[in-house]
Amino acid sequence: MTTGWRTPSHPPLTQRAIDEAVLHALNTHTLPSAAARAYETVIPSVVRVTALVRHPNSGELVEHGTGTGVVIVDRGVILTNLHVVATADTIRVDFFDGSDSTASLVGLQAENDLAVLQAHEVPDDLIPATMISTADLRPGDQVVAVGHPFGIGPSVSSGVVSGLQRSFTSPDGGVTMHNLIQFDAAANPGNSGGPLATMSGEVVGIVTAIYNPNRQRTFVGIGFAVPIENAAQAAGLPPF
Repeated sequence: MTTGWRTPSHPPLTQRAIDEAVLHALNTHTLPSAAARAYETVIPSVVRVTALVRHPNSGELVEHGTGTGVVIVDRGVILTNLHVVATADTIRVDFFDGSDSTASLVGLQAENDLAVLQAHEVPDDLIPATMISTADLRPGDQVVAVGHPFGIGPSVSSGVVSGLQRSFTSPDGGVTMHNLIQFDAAANPGNSGGPLATMSGEVVGIVTAIYNPNRQRTFVGIGFAVPIENAAQAAGLPPF
């Protein structure tokens, strides 16, 4: 049967045409930076951790300090720093979706300043962070630190791994930690307990300390994180 329709013919697709289409897309669409992509990947797993203590006179719960935590199991298991929650009478965590919950301290690893929390109420769509071994981590690798510096956040900063297997002694001389990741992504009080992540958004460490010879609690370019292998052991997870 003959019809009046004609099947259009298309010229063959050439490499030049493909290259021109790709170039046009790059020129007309701004791609997110590697740090932005890493942040978007890890941020659903990041929580704000607030330590509440009872006022000695009124008995009311008041905010004593804030830090950061990262969800590692979808039932609400959270890693943070022990110094963030050590003196708390009550611990509150604020999730990425805006919900909040009280939490209990269910594990600790004092030698690495690590605490494991269990949230009492958990969002239905809670996403745990992806953790990756530090075996292939090298000085110069790009990383991001995500947290709530001075309670402001969530915030992200980017930098590189500056060194491995570092040691750090707390300013009061109480604890010396070993085998730390040194990094130069900006971190300040409130970042404690937050994730140090690769450009793929995979967590390689828990931010735990900043080096500050003048003790003014501001960042001077040297931060330390506990390798995620140690943190996973604190939570009772199998090694990588």
